[in-house]
Amino acid sequence: MKYTKEEMLSKVDHTLLKPEATWPQIRTLCDEAIANHCASVCINTCYVKQAVEYMAGRVPVCCVVGFPLGAMDTKSKAFEAKTAIENGASEVDMVINIGWLKNKQYDDVRNDIAAVKAAVGDKVLKVIIETCLLTDDEKIKMCDIVPEAGADFIKTSTGFSTGGATFHDIELFAKHVAGRCKIKAAGGISTVEDIEKFLDLGADRLGTSRAVKLLTSGEAGSGY
Repeated sequence: MKYTKEEMLSKVDHTLLKPEATWPQIRTLCDEAIANHCASVCINTCYVKQAVEYMAGRVPVCCVVGFPLGAMDTKSKAFEAKTAIENGASEVDMVINIGWLKNKQYDDVRNDIAAVKAAVGDKVLKVIIETCLLTDDEKIKMCDIVPEAGADFIKTSTGFSTGGATFHDIELFAKHVAGRCKIKAAGGISTVEDIEKFLDLGADRLGTSRAVKLLTSGEAGSGY
């Protein structure tokens, strides 16, 4: 299916998560998101309050929690999420505890997500499962756990590990989530064809730093 530039940009979480990101760079990200009517800007929590004040409601602010490893304790993730919401974030993208999943501590993984959802309340929670580190069986298990825990999206990747979103993973999500939550593809989306394919396969949201440049100038740039 062919999408208009505007349709594609409306699905994009315009992203800057580099640890060296400065406020002027975040402000530019916000300006680009406003100009192109993106779904959100996705940033680290230290900039949430500034970005919310700067955006003045024009585009939602999304932030990452427990990022990029997901290996901190649940109370710490929930506290970070609660603080982000208090600072004005509309959406939170959290990272699961991947080691717990590998250990088959499924209740702990579910409770970890549920605790962050409780902190987020009626705001949007997306759950990053870091697909590049998982088997297909583990991904399928997370397709059950994420909606069971009350989250709104299952998301592929942080962009900081060994790989990003793949077409296979989005197909797998679409089959096994079966409409119980939405799907976000993130990491390594580098062409317009990638964007269209991910949307065709069932992604509702795209996490990328490249889409705005791709769709406005035809250049991919580098990054998430």
